[in-house]
Amino acid sequence: MKLIVAVDENWGIGNKGQLLVSIPADHKMFRKETLGKVVVLGRKTLETFPQGQPLDNRTNIILSRKKDYSVRNALIVHDRDELLKAVEKYDTNDVYIIGGASVYEQFLDLCDTAIVTHLDREYVADAFIPNLDKSDDWMLETESEEQVYFDTTYTFRVYKRK
Repeated sequence: MKLIVAVDENWGIGNKGQLLVSIPADHKMFRKETLGKVVVLGRKTLETFPQGQPLDNRTNIILSRKKDYSVRNALIVHDRDELLKAVEKYDTNDVYIIGGASVYEQFLDLCDTAIVTHLDREYVADAFIPNLDKSDDWMLETESEEQVYFDTTYTFRVYKRK
């Protein structure tokens, strides 16, 4: 499995249920990377999407503790075991963990690749993921040249599990 995320200097990923910043090139990379693939996300993350609807042209698997939760065009699972069973039929390279923080936390140990948009600034954040730069389990494999969007400098990074 892979994870895909945008993080700030402190590995913050969101604040009050929203992304820290919206960068068109990041959205374009995310779309290119996940189109036709399987995306795994939490219910709260789904509810931040336009009209709270699953992403088009992807298999959406929503993790929710609510037993009666349903969403059109998405598979609902309720725990880690149920999710693992649901993704058995897919190539693990085609399964992307896309958030939020609790979903990243639950499945980070199963991911072998992390695609990270690293924002070179600090935002006010209330949701975080572990800093892969400080982890003995991960190594930075590639990093793009610096990009700039208004006052935000960022890079696209790929980390691999050691």
